[in-house]
Amino acid sequence: MKRIWMSWMAVVLAAAVAGFVASAAAQGQARVQLAPSVREFVKEDAAVIALKNVRVIDGTGAAARENQTVVIADGKIAAVGETSSTTIPAGAKVLELAGYTVMPGMVGMHNHLYYPAPNGPPPMYPEHATSFPRLYLAGGVTTIRTTGSVETYTDLHLKRLVDAGQMAGPKIHVTGPYLEGAGAFTPQMHQLKDAEDARRTVEYWMEQGVTSFKAYMHITAEELAAAVKAAHAKGVKVTGHLCSIGFREAVAIGIDNLEHGLVEAIS
Repeated sequence: MKRIWMSWMAVVLAAAVAGFVASAAAQGQARVQLAPSVREFVKEDAAVIALKNVRVIDGTGAAARENQTVVIADGKIAAVGETSSTTIPAGAKVLELAGYTVMPGMVGMHNHLYYPAPNGPPPMYPEHATSFPRLYLAGGVTTIRTTGSVETYTDLHLKRLVDAGQMAGPKIHVTGPYLEGAGAFTPQMHQLKDAEDARRTVEYWMEQGVTSFKAYMHITAEELAAAVKAAHAKGVKVTGHLCSIGFREAVAIGIDNLEHGLVEAIS
């Protein structure tokens, strides 16, 4: 099936196997000037584009709708309806796309920008700052949450580059560096010394712009409690890949989500 990925607040089109159409407003913002390094990935960039005669899957669970036309104006969805009854504005670029399917861009809730290195010890997880954002976007993932970071400054800068139209990639919600206690298995993780260190770490990275945190396998209950308290004071959530703390204890502390952890009945 030929697919076109469509975020209802923005547009990123992945056509067949290669190429995608991206509006300059791909991050839900006003149109920005795209850098040449980004423009080479853009197939269509008209102010008004009509996707004619497509199948629409809206992501709500409703049945797919055939023979639809989607009108995109300044990077946002302006109209969706039956081709026979949808008005295409004068001057719009019309793409005849019978046989293609349009669906919302996928929102990744647990994504990383690194990959395990083949050698060791110690285990290392190098950042793939150039390829990973492009691969997510080309696969139809228009928003990601990094859910644990080994190069948080890099991730924050990537977000800013994408938002400014200087780099091709999805909208990025940056999670702070792993909140790990003593015993980290990779030297890329800071090992918290105590609850005060956890508080300072969380407050520092919130100031830098991260929007969530992920506790890791060796964090203590005291460190997690301090991190959660500091994060919640600024409306920021904390998730966890837990081993040193059980699920019930983490919930009692106030953790917002569990990403991985011990197999433990919580009923």
